Amino acid sequence: MLQNVAAVLLDGAHPFELGVVCEVFGVDRSDEGLPRYDFAVVSAEGPELTTHVGGLTVSTPYGLERLEEADLITVPAGSDFARREYPPELLDALRRAVERGARVLSVCSGVFVLGAAGLLDGRRCAVHWHHAAELARQYPRVSVAPDVLYVDEDPVITSAGTAAGIDACLHIVRKEQGTEVANKIARRMVVPPHRDGGQAQYIERPLPRSSCDTVGEVLSWMEQHLDEEVTVDQLAARAHMSPRTFARRFQQETGTTPYRWILRQRVLLAQRLLEATDETMDAIAWRTGFGTAAALRHQFVRALDTTPHAYRRTFRGPEAAA
Repeated sequence: MLQNVAAVLLDGAHPFELGVVCEVFGVDRSDEGLPRYDFAVVSAEGPELTTHVGGLTVSTPYGLERLEEADLITVPAGSDFARREYPPELLDALRRAVERGARVLSVCSGVFVLGAAGLLDGRRCAVHWHHAAELARQYPRVSVAPDVLYVDEDPVITSAGTAAGIDACLHIVRKEQGTEVANKIARRMVVPPHRDGGQAQYIERPLPRSSCDTVGEVLSWMEQHLDEEVTVDQLAARAHMSPRTFARRFQQETGTTPYRWILRQRVLLAQRLLEATDETMDAIAWRTGFGTAAALRHQFVRALDTTPHAYRRTFRGPEAAA
C-alpha cells in the first residue's frame, strides 16, 4: 500500500516539477475521504537548496536517511541534470530502495539521476523530448521513448516534462488506490483525470535540414506543395538524379525516406492548422494532402496517438469548432 512518499532534491531544483509531486502526494485531503500520505521533501545536498528561479531556495530538515522508509521516491527535474555528477550516497539510496521493493519516479530530467544509479539499464523509459538524444547517448543500455508521456516499468516509473509528471503521479495513485481516488485528486487539481502514458508528447519536430546539401531545394519545394501527390520519380527529376540515386541521397541527408518525410510534414501542418484556425477537418485534410478527414485522422492517430478533434480541444478548448 502506498503510504510513505519522499521527493528528493538537489541544487538547481525546478520548483514546478517539485510542486507537481507535492500537489498530488503532499496535500492532506483526508477530510474528503482521500488518503493522507506521509510526505517529505528530502535534500541530497544539505539543508538548504537553490532552485533555477532567482532568489528562491528550498529548506528541509530531511536528509537521505528519510528515503529508507519511503514506499515511493520521486526525483523532480533540476538544472544541468544531464551534465552534472550526483552524490554517491543518493545513488546508493535509490538502488537500496528498489531492492527492498519501493518504487522510484522521475519527472523530466530527474531521469538522469535514475540512469546514473543504474536503474534504467535494460528498461524502457520516458523523458522530455529535448533530453532524449542525450539520455540515449549517455545510457546506451536504456530504451528511450522520446514521444510518450510516461512509462511504467514497475518499480521504475519515468515521465516526460512538466505536466506529464502529473499524469505519472496520478497513474501511480490509480494503480495503488483505484480510479475513484485518482479522479478525485485530479478534480481538485483541475486536471484531466487520466491521460494514457503512451499518448504522444506534443512536439513540433521538423526533420533535420542542416546537412541537406543535394536535396535541400527539393525539400523546400515539398514543403510548399504538401497538398499535392508526388512520386519519387518526380522528386528525382527535380533534383536531376535517377530515382535510385535520389532515394539513397535523401535517406543519407534526412535520415528517412521521402514518403516518411512528407508524411511528418503533413502532420506538422495539420497540428498548426488545428491549433490556430477553425477550418473543418475536410478542409485541413485537403490542405495537408491527406485528401479526406478519415485519412487525416488515421495518420494523425498513428503519429500522435490522439485524434485531430482531441488535439484541437487540448489547444483551443471544448468550444473550438470541430
